[in-house]
Amino acid sequence: MKLKKQVTVCGGAIFCVAVFSLYLMLDRVQHDPARRQNGGGNFPRSQISVLQNRIEQLEQLLEENHQIISHIKDSVLELTDTGAVSPSGQLPFRSANGSWVLPFDGRPTFLSVKPQDCQFAQGRRGQTDLQMLDVYSLLKFDNVDGGVWKQGFEITYEPGEWDSEPLQVFVVPHSHNDPGWIKTFDKYYTDQTQHIFNNMLVKLTEDPRRKFIWSEISYFAKWWESADMHKQEAMRKLILGGQLEMVTGGWVMSDEANVHYFAMIDQLIEGHQWLEKNVGVTPRSGWAVDPFGHSATMPYLLKRANLTSMLIQRVHYSIKKHFASIRSLEFMWRQAWDQKSGTDIFCHMMPFYSYDVPHTCGPDPKICCQFDFKRLPGGRVNCPWKVPPRAVVEANVAERAHLLLDQYRKKSKLFRSKVVLVPLGDDFRYDKALEWDQQYLNYQRLFDYMNSHPEMHVQAQFGTLTEYFTAVYKANNVPQGARPPDYPVLSGDFFAYADREDHYWSGYYTSRPFYKSMDRVLESHLRGAEILFSLAVAHARHTGMEGRYPTSDYTLLTDARRTVALFQHHDAITGTAKENVVIDYGNRLLHSLQGLKRVIINAAHFLVMKNKDVYRFYQTEPFLETSGPSLSWVRYLVLFNPVEQDRLCVVTVLVNSARVRVLTEDGQTLPVQLSAQWSSASQMSAEASFMVRLPALGLAVFHLYDSADTPMTLRSETLLRLSGRGQTAHAVDPLPLRSQTADPQPFYTSTQSLTLGFSGTTGLLEQSIRRKDDPQELKVQIQFVTYGTRSSKDKSGAYLFLPDGKAKPYSQKEPPVVRVVEGPLFSEVVAFYQHFQQTIRIHNVPGVDGLSLDVTTMVDIREQSNKELAMRLVTDIQNDDTFYTDLNGFQMQPRRRFLKLPLQANFYPIASQAYIQDSQHRLTLHSAQALGATSLESGQLEVILDRRLMQDDNRGLGQGLKDNKKTANRFRLLLESRSTGNKQDTHSPSPYTALILHRKGLDCGLETPNPGFNCTTTEGQLGLSSLFRNLDLQLLQPVSLSLMYSSPPMANDSSVSLEPMEISAFRLKLR
Repeated sequence: MKLKKQVTVCGGAIFCVAVFSLYLMLDRVQHDPARRQNGGGNFPRSQISVLQNRIEQLEQLLEENHQIISHIKDSVLELTDTGAVSPSGQLPFRSANGSWVLPFDGRPTFLSVKPQDCQFAQGRRGQTDLQMLDVYSLLKFDNVDGGVWKQGFEITYEPGEWDSEPLQVFVVPHSHNDPGWIKTFDKYYTDQTQHIFNNMLVKLTEDPRRKFIWSEISYFAKWWESADMHKQEAMRKLILGGQLEMVTGGWVMSDEANVHYFAMIDQLIEGHQWLEKNVGVTPRSGWAVDPFGHSATMPYLLKRANLTSMLIQRVHYSIKKHFASIRSLEFMWRQAWDQKSGTDIFCHMMPFYSYDVPHTCGPDPKICCQFDFKRLPGGRVNCPWKVPPRAVVEANVAERAHLLLDQYRKKSKLFRSKVVLVPLGDDFRYDKALEWDQQYLNYQRLFDYMNSHPEMHVQAQFGTLTEYFTAVYKANNVPQGARPPDYPVLSGDFFAYADREDHYWSGYYTSRPFYKSMDRVLESHLRGAEILFSLAVAHARHTGMEGRYPTSDYTLLTDARRTVALFQHHDAITGTAKENVVIDYGNRLLHSLQGLKRVIINAAHFLVMKNKDVYRFYQTEPFLETSGPSLSWVRYLVLFNPVEQDRLCVVTVLVNSARVRVLTEDGQTLPVQLSAQWSSASQMSAEASFMVRLPALGLAVFHLYDSADTPMTLRSETLLRLSGRGQTAHAVDPLPLRSQTADPQPFYTSTQSLTLGFSGTTGLLEQSIRRKDDPQELKVQIQFVTYGTRSSKDKSGAYLFLPDGKAKPYSQKEPPVVRVVEGPLFSEVVAFYQHFQQTIRIHNVPGVDGLSLDVTTMVDIREQSNKELAMRLVTDIQNDDTFYTDLNGFQMQPRRRFLKLPLQANFYPIASQAYIQDSQHRLTLHSAQALGATSLESGQLEVILDRRLMQDDNRGLGQGLKDNKKTANRFRLLLESRSTGNKQDTHSPSPYTALILHRKGLDCGLETPNPGFNCTTTEGQLGLSSLFRNLDLQLLQPVSLSLMYSSPPMANDSSVSLEPMEISAFRLKLR
């Protein structure tokens, strides 16, 4: 019997990590020289005896293999002694109404939530001066022409305003380097970025007054690796001396809409740890000038990484105008749940259109462009306003300085201090030595003139970002990072972003969903690999086997972490790069995924062996495999649960036989549901599904083999609903298959927990979702709709969503084929359409998995032109104009549908979920990939699945979106009842392990018991030493989020305490 390489595990949280122990035996056979002497298919007579000897040897090895199997059979991850168990030894049976009933072991599915842990959701929200939902309600979004500052207003001042306190000006040179966009990461580095660093080294050294900031550590690390020791030391001297500042310090300047907070933290850790190990520097200020909107999650993570200040740029132009008018462009950004000020971080919002030079010195771009000296006549770039820069010489320095100072003063009027920040740079600037001279020499002449004329009341200089923030704190007489007096406090986020008119950047929330989905797959493998590797290394140290375990796998982990980090770049996961760059990203993701599988294999191999003395590392042909056909009639399946809770779920594997038996480690036979396999034309003709309970962070072994039917073999029933136009179906013996002509009457499928009503015409969910524990039936209908794009000049593209009006119902000429599968463990309905195929599966298991619907929509719109396909849920939930979307999988953000805004402005990113609710019900759409979503009518929830657009949207990419791939969008749909008052060497592993804990904020306003938690709550108290059984906890040290700042170690038997929604990090040493 063979298994295909895919193994599907419940909820996507548990995945198959390794299978088939007989590879150890086969490895010994394959390495026999005699076996390889003849490459052909026929053996000479002289070798018949050799073959017979090999058969005898194989029989002997089979006997030896039983000893190996005994190790696996007894082995479970030594963190837990429970292992995987069968939920029940009894057979499923049909009830009187025809639905399947699964006897259960009686272990509780939902455990209690203490009343104290319910106080978070019941408590008040934090109090702030500016709440972004209220700001949206207040503004008109009318886009009035503001004069020279088109999106603003006229700024005036009195000449004597700075007589008592001179204006401080910090001009901050920078170069924004996208790690992939128009060119690939490597091509950018070769063509431009490496020259920026080389010139930087020379030009900053020439004059200690010169300053520069850099943010993308991925590029800096690549330059560092190729630089000799003298260049490295010179660069280190510039950084430690304060001339060059590393801002944010992440591997990339991360997107903030599509990314999950796991990956946001990962890329911060990767950058910060690299800086600490190689340079010995710690970032203090955040710099985000190019992400297309800003999430409230990022300031929280930066705060927890011990940064004190941050800067943002891409915010809706109407919000910028409003904040400028009330001098609130600098504020303390606070998390919505924070009732104190523990999450506050000082934030500077750039006021104007862009971060390029014409839009940073002041409100008039025509004047500011004259001070971008790269645009001097004779160069390759010029000023669109037709007034070129002039070199600063003695004859014009006075006039030039006064003209520039006027802009500085006007800009300062938008802020509350007499300190002004003036970024000086743009994309890939300073790649030529000439530009360094043009900018630094001309500006220094201006500064010298200003500073030598006291009557101008200005002190101007080059500076770094942190130097600017330090000056602001000093001017307000507060410590670094503290709230200056009278500065506002803000909560909320800055989505959706519009840079002009009604051009909302809400299209990229969905652009290229194939790669967004691939990113999540890689992240889940990375998390699992890091857990298994850390545990394996700890056990190797504990047993004195450090030299025998392949710690070289750390290199594969590092490569994968950096790939994940690179893909969080704001032109990567967003789907906004050129096609060849997207291919490069995809190849990197795939390569890292393969490397992580090797790490998982090696770690699982080591951990499942209770007797570690017999462990051997096989470099070329590993002991365990995750893919490839089996050469045997028997397989051992190793499953890993990477989550911190026990999981009860259905595991499905593809097999080539309809006679399958599954045994647990203790030899207990599990009930198996056998179903036909329809997904591809392959030798795998059936699906074998069985229910297991897996321990938290545990490995478990199962025995699969070809066997005659037993009472535990349960075959599902398949019905094909055909349109009657010559369509036929053939059964795969012995799996039963029926077909019938489709009729318009609705049909239903049920489990112990749910009943779903489907349209007899469309095969889609159309009638209702009925929970057996809820007397109230909820109407839920799934519709598919399409958006076109405008016929005018401005059209939708990779960034922008500019629809041609409301969505139109999806239609096709031929009625769909509908497949209905019913069985004891799961039932599903599959509807086949021309451009998509939707599968809705319900599992007949206790707990949250049995209360939710698995919804998979396979989308293929490669034949479409300027179309966007959306899935819309239509319910009778009365949510009015309010709905909720998540921010980065970390927190939920309330949204409101505004009729005063265009349709595209009401779309928001979902990294993991969105929901609508009323006083009776909540309907949540959990998403396995980042997409764009909205609620355009009360009772509706809508998500864009894919976009195919034939033109550029004039935001610099120069291409449309025409490289679509067939993409599986995976969701979990959950209906819940609500109540009104329920109670330096990066190639070697560190001796330390990072432990990052997140305490979720619970909402006990949903049904009790609260589904989804298979552990009791503890009011945020956790004893860490109890987590690692059979290992010694030698160090327990609190650290900052990116591990750069340490607090004094705690006693190893200490308990830690977390407030709701907080993330805390610790450095552990385990042996």
